[in-house]
Amino acid sequence: QVQVVESGGGLVQAGGSLRLSCAASGRIFITYGMGWFRQAPGKEREFVAALSRTEMSYYADSMKGRFTISRDDGFNTVYLQMNNLTPEDTALYYCAPKIKGGWNDFRSIADYDYWGQGTQVTVSS
Repeated sequence: QVQVVESGGGLVQAGGSLRLSCAASGRIFITYGMGWFRQAPGKEREFVAALSRTEMSYYADSMKGRFTISRDDGFNTVYLQMNNLTPEDTALYYCAPKIKGGWNDFRSIADYDYWGQGTQVTVSS
């Protein structure tokens, strides 16, 4: 059984920082990499960042320069360092392994599975 657990969310003021963690365990091999997505109330889940096993990182345009994705040595845990947060970053943040779709597109949510419960990030103005 595969388990993905996100943590590190919380309430922060605008301009602040948070570091999210995502731990994957169980019978899974991270074939392509791991990705972070987020979902705000009333909106669809959207791509945030991804890290491939070949050490390529990908970011949504609005996160570039503010967010950094990284991993531990075994690729069992990935992190999302979020700086200069704004109220627009308020959302439930999820991570998941990319299990299909090849190496070319890490932004497609359809290529990810084994979603965790998410961790809530709330940014106050």
